[in-house]
Amino acid sequence: MVLNYIWIGFVLIAFIAGCLQFFINGDIDVFSRIVNSTFDSAKSGFEISLGLTGVLALWLGIMKIGERGGVVSAFSRMVAPFFCRIFPDIPKNHPAMGNIFMNVAANMLGLDNAATPMGLKAMKEMQDLNPDKNKASNPMIMFLVLNTSGLTLVPVSVMVYRAQLGAANPADIFLPILLATFASTLAGFLAVAIYQRINLFDKVILGTLLGLAVLVGGLVFLLSRLPKEQLSVYSSVISSCILLSLIILFIGMAAWKKINVYDAFIDGAKEGFQVAIGIIPYLIAILVAIGMFRASGAMDFMIEGLARFFAWLGLNTDFVGALPTALMKPLSGSGARGMMVDAMTQYGADSFVGRLASTIQGSTDTTFYILAVYFGSVGIKNTRYAVTCGLIADVVGIIAAILIGYLFFH
Repeated sequence: MVLNYIWIGFVLIAFIAGCLQFFINGDIDVFSRIVNSTFDSAKSGFEISLGLTGVLALWLGIMKIGERGGVVSAFSRMVAPFFCRIFPDIPKNHPAMGNIFMNVAANMLGLDNAATPMGLKAMKEMQDLNPDKNKASNPMIMFLVLNTSGLTLVPVSVMVYRAQLGAANPADIFLPILLATFASTLAGFLAVAIYQRINLFDKVILGTLLGLAVLVGGLVFLLSRLPKEQLSVYSSVISSCILLSLIILFIGMAAWKKINVYDAFIDGAKEGFQVAIGIIPYLIAILVAIGMFRASGAMDFMIEGLARFFAWLGLNTDFVGALPTALMKPLSGSGARGMMVDAMTQYGADSFVGRLASTIQGSTDTTFYILAVYFGSVGIKNTRYAVTCGLIADVVGIIAAILIGYLFFH
């Protein structure tokens, strides 16, 4: 239901903004831009789904090998003490636990292409346990919000864009992004835990959260001692090595157990193709609404209004140039990336706005895209409070990014 109202809201706001542009500003092309955006967004949604087909086929094939070789169940047992407490409706040692862990781990390493298929596999397994196939279950919502919060230890893609745009030290946003994305993930997790009445003072949950905080702090300390100009290179190499090692582990274990590795891969790849086809209508729907919202000028109205509001409050408004990235981030990953690049191009990669836009880009993930892809893959129509908690994580991550940006760069 929530997505239904959001979708209608995007379309109606786009129409109202278009009318204001036409009648007040005399922009006679605005309605053409809105209509054209629907075709462009529909095409983009199909192309994204088409692009996902190969990646999904590859990684769900690899996952099937890991599943039959027993690696996924081994991961399930490893994370069971913590995950059984935050996913109490999933049976202990269920394969979904291993896939959830691997998805979270891949996201933390910035391996988006590997994380999405693992996540979709986990969603399918949670849907098998779901008593109401049209309504998101508690485990689905917890899992989705952990994804939308976008905890990333190695923001390689942002550092690459900064390097391409001439940043003197492309990795100077590493620590700010790590702190901001940790705040986003913690906020999203706490919001869902409160909704689901999870005992946050359980010694395993509390110990895991404290351990994660120590891990983040230790990683910050170790990586801050590396040569800064080589940080993105080291991060990329480490991530790739871990990913390749995982593939070899899956294949090696399956071969050792005398599993037909090739047949397992083919069976998983077939599932990946079916998942990619099922995503298409959900993805096109959300991208068309977002495209209309942008093309109508509603985004520009919102940014201008916020700038005036913050100025009226007497706050420093130097961060306003990075707001397009912040407002676009929950809506469209490619759109936010474009806004980040535009901010660095306009203000300079090493400017306050350029660095802040980069930090915002890495602080959280694309909530509505993830909602459309993950819930769409299993046919969920009632998302319950998933959007609310996802947006809480987004807002906290963006606010944290702005405050940390002032602390580091202003």
